[in-house]
Amino acid sequence: MSAPGTIWGVGLGPGDPDLMSVRADRLVRGARHVAFFRKAGRAGQSRKIVDGMLHPQAHEIPMEYPVTTEIPLEDPRYNACLSEFYEDVAGRLRDLARAGEDVVVLCEGDPFFYGSFMHLYTRLKDDVPVRIVPAITGMSAAWTASGAPITWGDDVLSVLMGTLDEETLTARARDADALVFMKVGRNLPKIARALDAAGKADRAVIVEYASMEGQRMTPLLELGERTLPYFSIVLVHGQGRRP
Repeated sequence: MSAPGTIWGVGLGPGDPDLMSVRADRLVRGARHVAFFRKAGRAGQSRKIVDGMLHPQAHEIPMEYPVTTEIPLEDPRYNACLSEFYEDVAGRLRDLARAGEDVVVLCEGDPFFYGSFMHLYTRLKDDVPVRIVPAITGMSAAWTASGAPITWGDDVLSVLMGTLDEETLTARARDADALVFMKVGRNLPKIARALDAAGKADRAVIVEYASMEGQRMTPLLELGERTLPYFSIVLVHGQGRRP
């Protein structure tokens, strides 16, 4: 039997190909099997990042989510549907690795930071070799785009998901010195109310498309009724100890 291939979870960074690591660039350009997540009918953001970089004979493996926002998170069908999906795609990648083939899985941001690859990793790591290439996170690109450090001195930074309930968001926002809110989208009104209740709405800014074309920053209180794109992050900068 041939030695198994390796499944590579390759972090591509926040969106600008220039921010990929040297290792990520090398693996992507040399890959013969390239897998990536996408919404049905879309190209997929991770695939867009590497456009023009893939080997001409690379075999592309799009992994299309069966559901995104069509079913509420709290509905048991949501987890059941995604679990079946991850089991299926993990099985496809496992078969390739057992046949001796390496597979590069493209990951937006860092593979181990709220990424879909984590769900493949837990299903594959005990069966075939799996290696991770870390990357710059989207939130790091966002606070860089804001033009100010996110933390100072002894500041405590909290990363919150907009999908949390409003009471939890308010309590965590009140306790932290610096804040990053992800999964903003339609959760923005809830996030804004939580920040207002925590007394931090006036310090909050929204960064859209950090490191990508269309990057912009807007104070939360000046946003108005505009709908935000998927790639949006809310920041509250720390005001901690400085020499």
